[in-house]
Amino acid sequence: MLDVFITSRVRRKIIVIYAKYPDFKTHVRGLAKLIKEDAGNIQRELKRLEKVGFLISERQGNTKVYSTNKQFPIFRELQSIVLKSQRSAQQKRVTG
Repeated sequence: MLDVFITSRVRRKIIVIYAKYPDFKTHVRGLAKLIKEDAGNIQRELKRLEKVGFLISERQGNTKVYSTNKQFPIFRELQSIVLKSQRSAQQKRVTG
């Protein structure tokens, strides 16, 4: 269902991870391994999501680590949409 509203597959995967697990922190390569996507595409989407305020980053040595900005104005709503969308997809798999 989220694919209708968030057309970028990589961005959608990133938003789902950070909305479902708001305390999750990782760097580009760790996220690439987790969601099985190209690190270059992930880095581009992380920068976009940081620019709009959904994510925040901090430097840890030479590495940039991203985490959820829980103060993002629509974080709770976005989190709710992600969770409902996933529940709906699971129900379709069970009944379909």
